[in-house]
Amino acid sequence: MSQESNEKKQGPLGAKERWSVRRKREVVLRLLRGEPLEAVSREVGVEVYRLEQWREKARLGIDEALKDRTGDPIQTELDQAMRHIGELSMENELMRREREMRRPLPQKRWSK
Repeated sequence: MSQESNEKKQGPLGAKERWSVRRKREVVLRLLRGEPLEAVSREVGVEVYRLEQWREKARLGIDEALKDRTGDPIQTELDQAMRHIGELSMENELMRREREMRRPLPQKRWSK
């Protein structure tokens, strides 16, 4: 069975078949739209507890995606400050190396 025909399959998977992300997403979207959990479970051949896990992971993923603070002035200022700190750290390291290279090497004393 080809991958494409496997993706369109609606019923349970065969013994050696695996659930693709795309197929899981389709099932979870059905659940989020309000289809009964037990009915979907029977139709696709997946245990109710596993469908609940998929649904919860999807909800957490959505929450994380929506936490994006694009355009937040505080986040922009923090990003600029972090870049400035990085630049200063690199400058300090370069100055430290330059100073060490200029420092005369200590002379060895010969003892008898």
